[in-house]
Amino acid sequence: MVMGAQRARTLPRPESTAVPSCADQLDRLGPALTGYGLTASLVTPAGRVPSLRVVNPAAPALAEDVYAGCGEDGSWWFWWSWAERIAAASDLDQAAARIAHVLAAPHQG
Repeated sequence: MVMGAQRARTLPRPESTAVPSCADQLDRLGPALTGYGLTASLVTPAGRVPSLRVVNPAAPALAEDVYAGCGEDGSWWFWWSWAERIAAASDLDQAAARIAHVLAAPHQG
């Protein structure tokens, strides 16, 4: 019985069960942000957690680093740099809308 369990663990996994990484999740968010007029660049420093640098080109001082993290239940979330959740990674539209709202230039008027 133990031998069977050991053998099952050594079999290669099908490609479809590959676990996404933080960078994969952030890479998915980038195109959703460009729809709001923001620029997004994936930053992957050696030995550090990847982040997505998001900038409002109309007001470059309005910029933020966004992170992705996986919870114990396997669900992925996008996070602000101050460790507050933005939205579930499964809801790219909501995440992009919240980020765009925070990085929006104040209206003059």
